[in-house]
Amino acid sequence: MKRTAIFPGSFDPFTRGHAALVDDALKIFDRIVIGVGNNTAKQGLLAVEQRKRLIDDIYAGNPRVEACIYTGLTGEFAEAAGACAIIRGVRNTTDFEYERTMEATNHRIYPGLTTVMLFTPAAVADISSSTVREVLSFGRSVEEFLPEGIDITNYL
Repeated sequence: MKRTAIFPGSFDPFTRGHAALVDDALKIFDRIVIGVGNNTAKQGLLAVEQRKRLIDDIYAGNPRVEACIYTGLTGEFAEAAGACAIIRGVRNTTDFEYERTMEATNHRIYPGLTTVMLFTPAAVADISSSTVREVLSFGRSVEEFLPEGIDITNYL
């Protein structure tokens, strides 16, 4: 039986930190479905379709990773993907407190889903999508924050 986990988020944009978490999750699960959340109320850097395409480009050669756009509850997306777990990244204590609350809520509504919190590796723990967007807004290069080979201008 293949063990599938989802990795939900806005991924605006997908960073080296996100990629490190996917790499770690692949050590535990057979398949990772990256759920690109579509919050129509938010205007971000990249449209949801561009975020998905960026992730598809990163994992083009890896059949164990797939990106999907979703709306609605994460638990519903997990069930639709056939997932047994939700992967969440934790960079610091603030992330932990937020994720712990989300885990408790998800567990109440979807008791069959397990949340697996992975610590973001120290080398990339300072990277966040919001930091990337801010640096980019000042016209600076964000290459060091993104997975190797990704040029953000191809997705803008």
